[in-house]
Order: sequence, then C-alpha cells, then structure tokens
Amino acid sequence: MPELPDVIVYVDALKSRIAGRRLLLVRLHSPFVLRSVEPPLDLVGGQIVRDVRRVGKRIVLECDDPSSGSGSVFLVIHLMIAGRLRWRDRDQTLGVGPKIVLATFAFDHGTVVFTEAGSKKRASIQMVRGEAALGAIDPGGIEPLDASLEQFRNALTREQHTLKRALTDPHLFSGIGNAYSDEILHAARLSPLKLSRALAVEEMRRLHDATRSTLASWIARLRQEAANGFPEKVTAFHEGMAVHGRFKKPCPVCGSPVQRIVYAENECNYCATCQTGGRLLADRSLSRLLKDDWPRRLDGQ
Repeated sequence: MPELPDVIVYVDALKSRIAGRRLLLVRLHSPFVLRSVEPPLDLVGGQIVRDVRRVGKRIVLECDDPSSGSGSVFLVIHLMIAGRLRWRDRDQTLGVGPKIVLATFAFDHGTVVFTEAGSKKRASIQMVRGEAALGAIDPGGIEPLDASLEQFRNALTREQHTLKRALTDPHLFSGIGNAYSDEILHAARLSPLKLSRALAVEEMRRLHDATRSTLASWIARLRQEAANGFPEKVTAFHEGMAVHGRFKKPCPVCGSPVQRIVYAENECNYCATCQTGGRLLADRSLSRLLKDDWPRRLDGQ
C-alpha cells in the first residue's frame, strides 16, 4: 500500500499538473470503485481543481461546489494495496491493460488514470461535501513529521500495543504502514514486538528521531527518483530499504540475515542482531510447525 512518502510524491506530481486546471470529465471504468452517492460524482465535471492534498493515505482533489455557490466538494481517492495513479499527456495512449483501469480523470492537457492490479478490488473513490465531512473520514492520527517528542509520546502510549501495531494504527499516526514501520523500527534499533508503554526515555527519543528521519529521507529520495516526472513505479518494496521485503538478505548495518514474522496478509521484517539482541521473534506459522525445534536465537542457542 502506498504510504506517506509515496502519497506525498503523488500529491506533488498531481499538484504540478492539475491544480488550477479544469477537470473536464470523470469516467468510471469499474462502477464498484465509487463508494458514495451524495454528492454525485458528476458534480466535479467541468470544475477547476483548486487543490490536491493528502489525508492519511488518501489523495484528495478539491473543487468548487457548483450546487451551493460556495464551499467545496472533495473527490477522495484511496489507493489501498494495489491502487496506483498514472499520468498520460493528451493523445498519449493509456499504456495499461483496460481490465485494471478503475477510472480516468480527463483534463484538456492530459488524463489521470486510476488503476488497480489483482482481483481484490479494494481501491475506492468517495465524494464528500465540505471540510467537516472531509475531516470525518480522517482517522485522526498525528502527522509524524510535524509531531514534537511530547506529541509523539502521547500518541504512542495512548494504548498498550506493540510498536509495530502502534506505528501502523491510522488513529495514532497518519500515513505510516507496513513498509515504513519496518524501516523506522530498524533505524531506531527497537523490536517490533516491544510494547509501546515499555519504552525507556532514550528509546522513545530514538523512535521519534527515527520516524522523522526515515520518512523525510524517503520523501527526498522518491522526489529525486521522480525527477519532476510522474511516479510510475510506486511499490512497497523499494530498492535501498534496510529490512522491508529483504527476508534472508544481509542487514546493511551488521550483515545478519533479515528475519520476518508472517501474519494474515502482512509480514514484519527485522534484524535480530540490531533490534532484538539476537533473539528470533516467533513466526506463528513456522513456530507452530517446528514446535520445540524452533530456534530461539539467531546463533541457534
């Protein structure tokens, strides 16, 4: 799922192309992508896109509300896991298979193409009217790049969770998901299963610093990779990540093989040497299979 750094780069690219431009037509290629009926989607047809912004992991297009004469309507795009956006200049072909196209947003100089790979159609478009309605769909997590140490601590310790769960809870932190939480915890040298209320003062400071520096560095890196173009290769597994998606590959810090915990449709990647003092965290499926043969430490002891 595209997370805060990826969504910010999407917003950058969209702002530079469509902010201040007239949205001529929104065409639904899959009717199931639209998850709201009021206000109607065709309300934004012919309207100027006043702004493009991020709400959590959602991308929001703001247009004037022609039905009221004042205020705004918002077209909210949620990419979920496999949703992606592409830009095609006028007269340029879509360049993707029609089966994965969910919707297109036509402008006089080009088209935004909303796609979703795979059979599980989770990506969505939602229309809302007014700032209050837009705020109601925001899970309410703090912006991690803007949060002071005190604000970060208050959010993290609001409930007793593992650090992995707390960082990815959109009610606590805005925009952080599976991939960047792995990278943040590796940079902070903290176990993903350590409890949020069990952090020492120095550990809390390390986690706060690692959160800000990891997200900021990846935003800068992705902006540089886009190089004023449109980000076409958005993925959860970026080249250069330390642990996420690098199971069994060497940790860039210590060289130990990266470990993982698999749960539901997600996995947590970590370095046992850097983050858990050499202790292997129990993978539910493997530890159940191996039982007493499950190794407790990286060195096998």
